[in-house]
Amino acid sequence: MSLVELSRHMHGVEAEIIRGRLGAAGIGAVCFDSGVNLVEGAGIALPARVMVLAEDLAEARAILAEDVSL
Repeated sequence: MSLVELSRHMHGVEAEIIRGRLGAAGIGAVCFDSGVNLVEGAGIALPARVMVLAEDLAEARAILAEDVSL
């Protein structure tokens, strides 16, 4: 079992929202570096990454492709 990158986001909160959406669908996910860009304008440009198990990647991509209207 290895983790693979699902997506990258310049704002950690976006990565955390995706992690929560995947979790609600039963797919475990973790966010790497989601707290790095807490100070906006600090000159740090390290994207937050959403990681999933390799065997969950296709299902996770399908979930993110679904239209979610608020």
